Amino acid sequence: MSAHNPSTVTSKDGTVIAFDKTGSGPAVILVSGATMARMAWTELAKLLSPHFTVYAYDRRGRGDSTDTQPFALEREIEDIEALIEVAGGSAYVYGISSGGALALEAAARLGRKVKKLALYEVPYDNDPKAKAQWRQYRQNLDKAVTEGRNGDAVKLFMELVGVPPQAINGMEQSPMWAGLEKVAPTLPYDAAAMGPDREPPLERAAMVVAPTLVMDGEASIQFIPFMNATAEALTKAIPHAQHKTLPSQGHDVDSGVLAPVLIEFFAAQ
Repeated sequence: MSAHNPSTVTSKDGTVIAFDKTGSGPAVILVSGATMARMAWTELAKLLSPHFTVYAYDRRGRGDSTDTQPFALEREIEDIEALIEVAGGSAYVYGISSGGALALEAAARLGRKVKKLALYEVPYDNDPKAKAQWRQYRQNLDKAVTEGRNGDAVKLFMELVGVPPQAINGMEQSPMWAGLEKVAPTLPYDAAAMGPDREPPLERAAMVVAPTLVMDGEASIQFIPFMNATAEALTKAIPHAQHKTLPSQGHDVDSGVLAPVLIEFFAAQ
């Protein structure tokens, strides 16, 4: 997967979406979580490409993709739809974390264009304290981004996901920080995909017609116990869903463990 010369497709509102296409076979579109660009998919794409044509893309406002204001969640769904058109009109879709929330919204909206859906640890949380924290986070995040305080926006996100203060300070001193500040204006896009309260969108989940695999990691159960409860709630709500907990995996899932599970699920008749 080259960092240079990606392919591009133009979304409905004129935004140019950059993507890398590898392998051959049925199409799989990979939807990344917050701050991730398409390069994060290099290893997984390599493992999937003997079986599938893999589309790894930069979500709008990241990497080599452009962006168009005003933002609405529908625009990111249109981006996925544009990729599905390039892929031949239907595709398998895999989304991780808040990218899983976006993939779920797309599957609910795009019907049979999404042939199968796989989700890993979408961080919906029903806890009243978590909901209050989420609303406060969204308010502070929007303010930071509007005022151009990108570093503060990144810090808010890191605090939300539980990165310790010393680690955040260390990251600030590292070369990666400039890249995070650059994608900070897209953090509200992930927040929009997760919804106003961050609770599982069970009514929309019930609209998904695609066979769905809902995954969480065994190691997460100890540290982020709501991930497992959320996976179970989504599995119940989605009509044709199955649930799988991946042994010894946390939120940062190992591509070597994930790939065989995706291959088996997408290839099954």
